[in-house]
Amino acid sequence: MTGQELLASSRPTSSIMKIVVAYSGGLDTSVLLKWLKAKYDAEIIAYCADVGQAEELDGLEEKALTTGASKCFIGDLKEEFARDYIFPMLQAGAIYEGRYMLGTSIARPCIAKGMIDCAIAEGADAIAHGATGKGNDQVRFELSMASLAPNIKCIAPWRDASFRKDFPGRAEMIAYAEANQIPIKASMKKPYSMDRNLLHISFEAGMLEDPWYDATTETDREMYVLSTAPEDAPDKAEYVEILFEKGDAIGLRCEGLSGIIAELKDATPTGETDGYTLFTPYGIMRVLNFLGGKHGVGRVDIVENRFVGMKSRGVYETPGGAILLAAHRDLEALTMDREAMFTRDSLIPKYAQLVYNGFWFAPEREAIQALVTHTQQTVSGEVRVKLYKGNIMNAGRRSPYSLYSEAVATMEGGQEEAYNQDDATGFIALNALRLKASARQKK
Repeated sequence: MTGQELLASSRPTSSIMKIVVAYSGGLDTSVLLKWLKAKYDAEIIAYCADVGQAEELDGLEEKALTTGASKCFIGDLKEEFARDYIFPMLQAGAIYEGRYMLGTSIARPCIAKGMIDCAIAEGADAIAHGATGKGNDQVRFELSMASLAPNIKCIAPWRDASFRKDFPGRAEMIAYAEANQIPIKASMKKPYSMDRNLLHISFEAGMLEDPWYDATTETDREMYVLSTAPEDAPDKAEYVEILFEKGDAIGLRCEGLSGIIAELKDATPTGETDGYTLFTPYGIMRVLNFLGGKHGVGRVDIVENRFVGMKSRGVYETPGGAILLAAHRDLEALTMDREAMFTRDSLIPKYAQLVYNGFWFAPEREAIQALVTHTQQTVSGEVRVKLYKGNIMNAGRRSPYSLYSEAVATMEGGQEEAYNQDDATGFIALNALRLKASARQKK
């Protein structure tokens, strides 16, 4: 039985099939919306999760309806995305393969949850997404759906041979969109794809498929959205101080903050304390994205290992996330027990892999998160960072939970009661026992 026959058998023959489509207004989702409507003779409901795409959402509803959707829902998930996904992941210190801050990966479970809520509310027969059969997103969406709503069916057009026959490449999709008067940003002149959210923006495909292609030259300056080129960043460094409570950033302090708030318009302060302006997680991300972008921080160009088995090249902008990760790590160094930190750090590769591969709702990720949450109970205090031409420099940290003792660490004399250097003799001798035994064995 084909996927279409299976979907048809699950509903009364007299009813019209109803499909909720993950819709961004981009090239792929615009084309597949129209294609799904024709192929399944179905009612198409477009769903877009607002996870911080900003102006990309302008005119989205009108575009979806013009393209063939009967309804278009835009779920405001910005605050939820920052609070329940970005911040817990930053607490875990998660970086995939040592460089990628998982900006696209962490958005997918949040979007999938919003789609499922919409599908249930609308009584939809199925959910469809535009993730390609070669990418990670198909796995992330469908594993999230399996965890949250195992009985809802999923349609993946890119894994349908007839769809690939109609659209063997981006050139055919662009031509189809132009022929059907679907407005798109992609063109043969700028064939790369973009994916934006509150944490980052990613670029891939097109000229970026050549791993030797240099995406830092003046030719591609206009490609970047969230950050200025480090060469064009201000010649004067800027400081920002971040207030943390139990591992989460809750307040900011820097020169000109009131002007930044006025310019951003939606980073609304929630209060003040000790000279810090307090924000929700969304507000924190918005302000730090602004500051980081201004100074050209958070750009990464990598070749990564996709879950499906291939290597791919991506260029990412993560200005605010890069600042938060650096500041959070600096405060942890001051306040976290050494062995607790080592234990958490040993789980970073596993945690990052789980997020990257789409297992956000899996029990093992939740178990690791519980450990992470426990380690964050004393990660409260202040961190000062200095931003300058693509660099994030740690410039101070303090906390009422500091484990640092100047009396113990000082190189000056007169602190023998705090640390007796003579004790190190026995400590070294005991740790050397097994090394001496191993040396004798080799001889």
